[in-house]
Amino acid sequence: MGLVEIMADLYAAGRPADEAAAEEIIDRLEAQKNYIPSSDRIRREYAYVLLKEYRNYIRDRAESRSSNR
Repeated sequence: MGLVEIMADLYAAGRPADEAAAEEIIDRLEAQKNYIPSSDRIRREYAYVLLKEYRNYIRDRAESRSSNR
């Protein structure tokens, strides 16, 4: 829950899609009571997927901005 809003906040703040952003997404998801496994391996995999999704989010926003010009 809340993933799109979190990515929108990070994007609005100009945060790049990097490992720190992935960790922040995980932290915010946990703060919103989303279940994130505590296993280091699973967290790394989850961070990888979230980072990929955030990159897609950034790309989609950039494409929609350029098409609106």
